[in-house]
Amino acid sequence: MRRRSLTDAATPILTLDRVTFGFPRRPDFLKPVTLSIARGDLWTVIGPNGAGKSTLLRLMGGLARPTGGIVRVESEDIWDLPARLRARRIALLPQHLPRDLGLTAREVVLMGRFPHRRFGLFDRPADQAVVADVMNLTQTTAFADRSIDTLSGGEAQRVHVAAALAQQPDLLLLDEPAAALDLNHQLLLLDILHELTRRRGLAVVVVTHDLNFAWRAASHVLLLHEGRPIASGAPADVMRPETLEQVYDVRLGRAAAPRARGDWLVVTGPRQSDGAPS
Repeated sequence: MRRRSLTDAATPILTLDRVTFGFPRRPDFLKPVTLSIARGDLWTVIGPNGAGKSTLLRLMGGLARPTGGIVRVESEDIWDLPARLRARRIALLPQHLPRDLGLTAREVVLMGRFPHRRFGLFDRPADQAVVADVMNLTQTTAFADRSIDTLSGGEAQRVHVAAALAQQPDLLLLDEPAAALDLNHQLLLLDILHELTRRRGLAVVVVTHDLNFAWRAASHVLLLHEGRPIASGAPADVMRPETLEQVYDVRLGRAAAPRARGDWLVVTGPRQSDGAPS
């Protein structure tokens, strides 16, 4: 993977300017969202079910067209970019990933080179070098020749992350990447994301239900509720217990975590119990 120049960091890779989205029966499903994502940022998008998190991710990736506002990749409207060029700039990993592909892990990762193909080929020495690099980064080299059908959930997830990185994007979008992972694989994913943002200069956006993953991973957090942006900014500013309690309708506390960054968010109970006032 190519490393981004530090001078690139001054220009946001993705900008959302009052972006909205709706369906025929819910024309105002997603209210205006405005934010700017720079190289090296690690954003997490949090909120209850139905808040619009995955929809927002699809808008960022150019898989859904906004009903209002504009999504820009640097200075260009994302919808003015040809699909192949868009895939070189942005990679999106959905929540539900295929497993029964009949391909080895290396072949799955090599498919990520498709946007860079020349003369119909994407298995050149340069492609193989990128594949080797991203498989080393994601610690998938050891099972490169195994069928992805035989891998554990955590191993297969890392293979798909490697395939997304093989696109050499400037922006990586992940929808619930840690949802089905055990704790060890979650921590490994966190290390990979920090390597990508802090050392390689990628921008990363992660949709997650795991508040502690957001708290520990993110440089920035966007909180959505019922399609409306509630707050965005640094985790300490957005993830205040009183704000999260209102959105999630639970009581939250903090517990010390000596070996982790800061403390942990802990659900202590419902915000109201047996009709008692909160």
